[in-house]
Amino acid sequence: MGHDCTPGSALPEATERPGICAIVGAGQGLGTALAERFARGGFDIALLSRSENSAEAARKAALAARPTTQVWHQSADATAPASLERALLALSADAGPIDVLIYNVRGAFTKCEPLDMTYDMLEEAFRMEVTGAFAAAKAVLPGMRTRGHGTIFFSSATAAFRGSATNPVYAIGKFGLRALSQSLTKAYAKDGVHIVHMRLDCDLDVPIMRGIYGATRDQAGLADPKDVAETYWLTYQQPKGAWSNEVEIRPHTETWTY
Repeated sequence: MGHDCTPGSALPEATERPGICAIVGAGQGLGTALAERFARGGFDIALLSRSENSAEAARKAALAARPTTQVWHQSADATAPASLERALLALSADAGPIDVLIYNVRGAFTKCEPLDMTYDMLEEAFRMEVTGAFAAAKAVLPGMRTRGHGTIFFSSATAAFRGSATNPVYAIGKFGLRALSQSLTKAYAKDGVHIVHMRLDCDLDVPIMRGIYGATRDQAGLADPKDVAETYWLTYQQPKGAWSNEVEIRPHTETWTY
């Protein structure tokens, strides 16, 4: 993996620079909304995605929210865990410690019956949802533990709570992600690291979902990515004495799916 960490503008002195929020999976939709919200909250933003073009909307949103925001892009592939870890370590070496990590990666909604799953489908889902998430956490957790603070968000879904007759691959991946999040929390919360499994029980109001549903879905029932990002921000602000490690998000009109 090439290292192409490029700042949006000149890097200020370390004593003046706010913390860094790294977003793995910084595409349009929630990734862009998260970049905007954490930039507005004073964070510099590191965007990790397969291509710089895919993170362009997030870069623009972060700079629009706060023009002095430092924005970097690092090429990374969540299905290649070792290279993702190296990318985050290189980013930390160049830009400074990562204070917030958001693993915002989702596999495809591949419909099939359980017996029609292939080994390749399962292995790819596990690499993306679990091994990639572990690689990202592994890159930042030692520093967070040493500093005594840090926050890690894993973007997830209600599929982490229930199996599926039609989307078993997605459910299996999210089950694994939830187990990883809980395991890391139980091991490292005592060191001051806030680890949160963010479970979305809703569809986001993004072009791909509007295209899938068309006129069959009430658009008011879709969750605005900016509202979802605000919930991440509010969770980040929680005091240590009252942390949430499992957060469920849905619009008030959503029919509960479990």
